Amino acid sequence: MNARNSLWCLPALASCAVLLATDAVAQTASTGSGQAWPSRPIRMIVPFAAGGGTDIQARLFSAKLQPMLGTVIVDNRPGGGGNIGAELVAKAPPDGYTVLFQSASLAVNQTLYRKLNYSAVRDLAPVLLVSSTPLVLVVHPSVPAKSVKELVALAKTNQGKLNYASTSSGTTSHLAAELFKTLTGTKIAHIPYKGSGPAVTALMSGEIDLLFSPMPPTVPLVKSGRIRALAVTTLKRSPAMPDVPTMNDTLKGFESDNWYGMFFPAGTSRDIINRFNTEMTKVLKDPDVRANMARDGSEPLGSTPEEFGAYFKREVEKYAKVIKAAGAQVD
Repeated sequence: MNARNSLWCLPALASCAVLLATDAVAQTASTGSGQAWPSRPIRMIVPFAAGGGTDIQARLFSAKLQPMLGTVIVDNRPGGGGNIGAELVAKAPPDGYTVLFQSASLAVNQTLYRKLNYSAVRDLAPVLLVSSTPLVLVVHPSVPAKSVKELVALAKTNQGKLNYASTSSGTTSHLAAELFKTLTGTKIAHIPYKGSGPAVTALMSGEIDLLFSPMPPTVPLVKSGRIRALAVTTLKRSPAMPDVPTMNDTLKGFESDNWYGMFFPAGTSRDIINRFNTEMTKVLKDPDVRANMARDGSEPLGSTPEEFGAYFKREVEKYAKVIKAAGAQVD
């Protein structure tokens, strides 16, 4: 190779070096003190009981993250509509070893609860929007209603005699049921549980009559006939339950879904947030993960931290308007 050709190659070699260095930085995060991250297990806080929609997805993701980030432990901290777990993360050290996996109830709670010891907008750092799933209206097989129309008629002729479970006060499950009552002029008693797992168990036992549940824990139970699905809450039918109609088919304008996202404590190193976002983005593209989520009726999404942060703020504002209009509050 002559000197002229050697000089011509230098810019290309320099560019390659920059790209390799950039990739290395992307794979090496720091806690802010110069220590490589992660150097010990990461705790993924799920603020609901085991067996529910949030828990099912968290366990799927934690297993897939381990080859990339080492041990990721799912830690269920149910209670307070998800606030107990969320507050734990908000007050945790911002060192990248405590991450929150939470549903849309986090946005609801910012207005619904009168007294919170944390602010999700101020005290949590968005990482990425993970997924979305419809809610599904399910009833115990003993409930003599095979459709939403029949359920409305049953509730109207038995005002105050039916009851519904929610996955906790302040969740989208709770708000969907209240919207149903408002649109139909029915009175149905509310019984809150600590997650969709316990709520679905109560439904199967006949302890409660109906429930708006995230899809993941209900799909196998509906298919086995242990509970009955009447409708999904999105405007389009779910591929996981193609024979189940939408709520909008009977009650025009009825729409609700449940998203899931991840947050670190505010102040967490940007390197750590970006590294976690990068690895979770890979997980969401994994064919096995996508197949599992499709069976459960969940749609993998993904986002940048900035996109999720803007989306989360819009969700807080959206639910604030709904809650204030309804006059709902929880102490």
